[in-house]
Amino acid sequence: KKGYSAKRGAFVQSYRSRELDASLLLIPMTGFLPCSDPRVKSTIEAIQRELTHDGFVMRYRTRKSLDGLPPGEGVFLACSCWLADCLIMLGRRDEARELFERICKLANDLGLLAEEYDPRTGRQLGNFPQAFTHVALVNTAMNLSAEQKPVEQRAEKKAA
Repeated sequence: KKGYSAKRGAFVQSYRSRELDASLLLIPMTGFLPCSDPRVKSTIEAIQRELTHDGFVMRYRTRKSLDGLPPGEGVFLACSCWLADCLIMLGRRDEARELFERICKLANDLGLLAEEYDPRTGRQLGNFPQAFTHVALVNTAMNLSAEQKPVEQRAEKKAA
C-alpha cells in the first residue's frame, strides 16, 4: 500500500515517495504481481512516458534522487531491456522488438554494450562491457523469439 501512489497511478521508488524507478519494471518479471494488474500496467506506462530519453529508459530522475549522484546520467540499457520485456507481456511485441533492435544497434564492433548510453552524444557510458546489460539483452531476445513467452510463464508461476 505504501509503495503505490494512487495520486500518481503508479508504484514508486520508495514508501510514500512520488518518484518512479525503472527497477519497478521487474515487478511482473519476478512474479510479484502480474502484468494484467492495472497498477502494474499504469506503472509501466508511467515509466515509458516519464523515464525515457530518446526511447531508452533512465533508471530514475537523478535531479530528484537522494543518491548523491549528479544530474544527467545516461540511460540504462538493462532497464531498456526490462521495458521491452514488459511490452512483450502487455502484447506490444512490435514495439518491444523495435526497442530491442535499437539497443542492439548501440553495440560496438565486437557486439559489446556498456551499462549506460548517452543519447545526446551517442556514446556508451559507465562500466564497459557490462554483463548485466548483456544478460538483460539475451533475456529479451529469448522472450521475443519464444512462442510460449517464457517471461510471462515465469511471472505467472511465481504469482500463483
